[in-house]
Amino acid sequence: MTDILIVEDNKELAGVLCDFLRAENYTVSVAENAEKSLALYEKYGARLIVLDLMLPDKDGFYILEKIREESNTPILIVSAKTNKDDKLLGLDLGADDYIEKPYDIDIMLAKIRGIFKRRYALDEMTDGDIRINNVSRTVFKNNIPLEMTTKEFELLVLLIENKGRTLSKEYIFNTIWGSDSYSEQQTLTVHIKWLRQKIEEDPKCPRRILTVWGVGYKYL
Repeated sequence: MTDILIVEDNKELAGVLCDFLRAENYTVSVAENAEKSLALYEKYGARLIVLDLMLPDKDGFYILEKIREESNTPILIVSAKTNKDDKLLGLDLGADDYIEKPYDIDIMLAKIRGIFKRRYALDEMTDGDIRINNVSRTVFKNNIPLEMTTKEFELLVLLIENKGRTLSKEYIFNTIWGSDSYSEQQTLTVHIKWLRQKIEEDPKCPRRILTVWGVGYKYL
């Protein structure tokens, strides 16, 4: 999965930001329009999206709405639009923050570090009787350790991070296994079955990991 997807049609500005982010050891992808950004996101995923609003095909609000249909990936709007209505609309649609152009690169990097720290640097995650330790990559249910493969662990974390949202099978598969994986989507079905056997009270009647027919899965 890519750390940061930059959606920016100004190649010079995107290049400068990309260089600074890579110097901070982030993996970065760049898209200059809505179509390419959504294709990259669907294929590789992203842990953070830095989103310009004024793009040559569709505006950034469109991208924001499309991504929020299936994911709560952090989105940082960076725009020359400075009026209050645009800021409110972006935040109401689910953006995590809104920065005006031109911006100070040090402030930008600090905001990005803050988002990563708040979202991803937690040592532990809990959901009811499920406890996940992100340092040791272990999972406990009622304080009893569960045996988890690497992919099972990553799948469970992804589902819990997006609790209440329906994630498409394609998005989950590409995020966990990668679009270039030789595995097939049937692998996802099998891993969902294994996860249910480990965390559900009744795996045949799941209450945590629900199938959304024709779309994918939702964690409740």
